[in-house]
Amino acid sequence: MILYYIRHGDPIYNPDSLTPLGSRQAEAVSKRLSLYGLDEIYCSTSNRAILTAQPACELLKIQPQLLDFANEKYAWRELTVDKEDGSGKTWIFQSPKHISLSCEREVRDLGDRWFDHPEFAKYDFEKGIERVYSETDRFLADLGYAHMRYTGKYTVTKKNDRRVALFAHQGFGLAFLSCLLDIPYPTFCTHFDMGHTGMTVIEFADLGGYSVPKILTYSSDSHLYREGLPTKYNNYLYF
Repeated sequence: MILYYIRHGDPIYNPDSLTPLGSRQAEAVSKRLSLYGLDEIYCSTSNRAILTAQPACELLKIQPQLLDFANEKYAWRELTVDKEDGSGKTWIFQSPKHISLSCEREVRDLGDRWFDHPEFAKYDFEKGIERVYSETDRFLADLGYAHMRYTGKYTVTKKNDRRVALFAHQGFGLAFLSCLLDIPYPTFCTHFDMGHTGMTVIEFADLGGYSVPKILTYSSDSHLYREGLPTKYNNYLYF
């Protein structure tokens, strides 16, 4: 199986939608996916994710299946921290204090129990990350891959060559991929990010009854380059 994880296009967060650029990005990624072909398309229940998936659904004539657990509103409630200036909440991976903490040996040594660190224990991260793990495991089990949690391995229960796409978000996606790959969330989210319509491709090869998911490309934006759209990371950095 090949799993494509695609972040939504350039967003309008309130009301939940896409900018004109975001719509063009969605068209670009749909053309890329149509070259490969897909068997199934899933997307978050957020409107910006649905709008990003829509062109691919139309081109490939596939009805999207909505996954509410992938809606970023839940990850935002569960995996954010207080801003240092007291002005509200932000993601762990956008807080300088928590980025630095995530890199400390004392957090790394906690491994999958990173949320037991006194600074992280102030929040209910254990409950939040367990929700993402449980829902991710259920999603992959339905696709034929039973997670042997914390080993990075999956038992293949339904051998298949399907191509499956999931359109969702940045904040949720970093938690989703960290759980899928069994990489502790603070380590993953502080070292990896994803741009608008960035495509991550994950191969689930059958290695004799089990699979170790492998990322073949991460947050690729070659479809934007091909269509002459700005390859500007989250609207502030060209590279």
